[in-house]
Amino acid sequence: MSTTTKLELRTALGPVYRDVLPHPPRDCTADEIPVIDLSPIFSENLADRKQVAAQLRDAATNNGFFYVKNHGIPEETIARCKQQVLDFMRQPQEKKDLVDSRKYSKFFNGYLGKSKTQISRSESVDVRESFGFRYSPDLDPDHPTGVSEVSEEVRAWIRAEEFVWDGTAHLPNFKKDCIAYWGSCLTLARRLVRIFALSLDLDEDYWDDKVTHPGADGVFNYYPPRTAGETENKSVGLGSHTDLQLFTLLWQDSIGGLQILSKEGQWLKAPPIDGTLVVNIGDFMMRLCNDIYRSTVHRVTNESTAERVSMPFFFGLNFNCVEGVVPSCTSESNPPRYEPISCGNWCQMRFKMERDEFNKGEQARITAPSATVVAM
Repeated sequence: MSTTTKLELRTALGPVYRDVLPHPPRDCTADEIPVIDLSPIFSENLADRKQVAAQLRDAATNNGFFYVKNHGIPEETIARCKQQVLDFMRQPQEKKDLVDSRKYSKFFNGYLGKSKTQISRSESVDVRESFGFRYSPDLDPDHPTGVSEVSEEVRAWIRAEEFVWDGTAHLPNFKKDCIAYWGSCLTLARRLVRIFALSLDLDEDYWDDKVTHPGADGVFNYYPPRTAGETENKSVGLGSHTDLQLFTLLWQDSIGGLQILSKEGQWLKAPPIDGTLVVNIGDFMMRLCNDIYRSTVHRVTNESTAERVSMPFFFGLNFNCVEGVVPSCTSESNPPRYEPISCGNWCQMRFKMERDEFNKGEQARITAPSATVVAM
């Protein structure tokens, strides 16, 4: 009989635990992480879109991870953005530090260096470097609007900060190419959230007025080639965690390294598949659908001696929207398990908690006495 261990995960409301089987990671099967063709979501026929919604529901109630093909984001848009990520990350450290998140950001925008986060308490510090930026209405590809023109209720929750672009202006077309990819993800996410609504037996436009100025975070992850010391110490690129918002769109390069924790507690490798994005369920979606869909634990380790790049896009509701369980996911025998909360508060609570805990741990490591043994 297999003995499981408990994996501790951070959430905005405190730790939760998942069971993990004692088996090494294995390749996933097509049933465990399926590939869904998104072509029908662009059809004018509702039946076509409902067909995709049914496939999405199957995947979301299984392991909560799936690939999507024919998603509509041009390969050249992805390639240009990836090259910009590499150009940024290969700079001298002092250039990357021009957009240092801890130095310049109130809202967790900007650059975080190698080993400057630890997303999982039970694993090593994260070996990755990252660059991130948040939604700004003037960059919205669907309805660009000046920040001053949006309502005060929405404007109070805009978390974009201009320093990320000021500090990268020396890189030719950096902002243009990054925003082209981010904007394509945002357009796709707004279409995909309608399919999520159909999958939960809601009207297709149920969330349309709640994603006008959404949580839409672009993050570019860089995993340097693995060192012998990192292999020996079992260092992770990015530790075990769940994502925060409704869902995530992820482009990953050909190197591999993404693993997901199945509902049975088995680590599964999610290898790159040409022409696809990976989609996974986030914590806020899990809350809204009363645990019908579960946010899926995942982690990353670059086991290769090559650079690895991934470009996740995290999508949620307008940060000012206070939302509880949707009506189709609750009943007299299945009451809501979660109280309403705003998507913005949900995210900020976890971001702050992770940074505060890392800073506390880093300070402890700096001030800890030496463990050198002295002969008596």
